[in-house]
Amino acid sequence: MEKPIIELRGLTKCYGSLKAVDNLDLTIQKGEIFGLLGPNGAGKTTTIMMMLGLTEPTAGTATVCGYNATTNPIAVKRKVGYLPDSVGFYDSMTALENLTYIGRLNGIPEAEVKDRAFEVMTAIGLRDAADKKTSAFSRGMKQRLGLADVLIKQPEVIILDEPTLGIDPSGVKEFLKLIRQLSRQHGITVLLSSHHLHQVQQVCDRVGIFVGGKMLVEGSVDKLSRSLFKNETNVVSISLAEAVPTPWEFEDDLHRLERVQRVAVTDNVVEISCLSDITPSLVRFFVHKGLDVTGVHKKEYGLDDIYEKYFENNLAESNTNEKPNRVFQKSFFKK
Repeated sequence: MEKPIIELRGLTKCYGSLKAVDNLDLTIQKGEIFGLLGPNGAGKTTTIMMMLGLTEPTAGTATVCGYNATTNPIAVKRKVGYLPDSVGFYDSMTALENLTYIGRLNGIPEAEVKDRAFEVMTAIGLRDAADKKTSAFSRGMKQRLGLADVLIKQPEVIILDEPTLGIDPSGVKEFLKLIRQLSRQHGITVLLSSHHLHQVQQVCDRVGIFVGGKMLVEGSVDKLSRSLFKNETNVVSISLAEAVPTPWEFEDDLHRLERVQRVAVTDNVVEISCLSDITPSLVRFFVHKGLDVTGVHKKEYGLDDIYEKYFENNLAESNTNEKPNRVFQKSFFKK
């Protein structure tokens, strides 16, 4: 296996008695999109600052692209592009002028910098806006230009800190699609820091739940789902044309089907938990019984379910220090 492109070992940052980051271990492979997911104040940005060599850890190491970020921060900065949550540009300059200026600061030769700027603006869909002043740009366009700003030096790693703040839903969808496309086409490793669950789930290969400076759990959404929900990973809801009577004459027959674990009936919906995906067999069962099926929905557990289940388990395991987690859970799901 290739050496990780990002490797954090025992990474810790203290501000007086406060541990902003607490003994963080994390490995990210080349070309991977990793979501660092947690509420505001969790320590995500502090972690990023240590990875970029912009603040020194109290303990532990951050190795990025083979370089120690504390002892060799310049080498790290040459390899890493960083997009903060708010990007600033010179409003009196055009997008192209801003980008070529950034290119020169990054040491791109004068003979190449304009062509490179046009190349990245084409890649992020802003070629037609090259001669527009950035004062006329929307928030979403500025974030795209910020991504071009990051890409112009051809980094191996891109770090995005809350990149979709203030962007409308359609803009967010396009931005995330662009991130995934760039990563897959060019083998760029992406670390995406966010507190938006559904956005992270859309684009990331793996996620890490980061709260109070600690990495509580990490893995792919599928892996976390299988780990947390175990035998409940296959849940099918069958909607019928008419309400199911109580008692229901077919319930015992349904229980006798192989792999069926649990059956719950609510009005005209029958929910079945199974040890494996037997959706076709379930549909055949209902049709064979002469029941009019109007809908079939297979439950897929997402990050919101993982959050709820994870904190539910934590609360059940311990009677102390649970209030912060409960508060976090509520604030995270508040719409």
